[in-house]
Amino acid sequence: MKSRTWPSILAYTSARILIFGCAVILLYVAGARGLLLLFLGLLISALASYILLNRQRQLIADKLNGRLGKAGSRFTEFRERLEEGTKAEDGDAESTAAAGEEAPASPPTSRRG
Repeated sequence: MKSRTWPSILAYTSARILIFGCAVILLYVAGARGLLLLFLGLLISALASYILLNRQRQLIADKLNGRLGKAGSRFTEFRERLEEGTKAEDGDAESTAAAGEEAPASPPTSRRG
């Protein structure tokens, strides 16, 4: 069964918000207020989520890297097809020039002065 990325991201984000909320509540009870409360809450929740959510973060990173690898291979394939088309067009232009045909001239521009 193929697992989806978005539910994992949603669960990870929800866990991060929950950890931040718990840190803010604990700091508020401890007496922190204002910007100090938010700054310490962010710092503590970042450290806690780095430790507690490491496995989930790694799982999401692996899924996203797999998706990027697939997208990168499609992009490489598309770029190769474009290069082949460009080479084919260049070959047509060279054969036309070798046959003595000239490229159509651009129309003259008039200058009024």
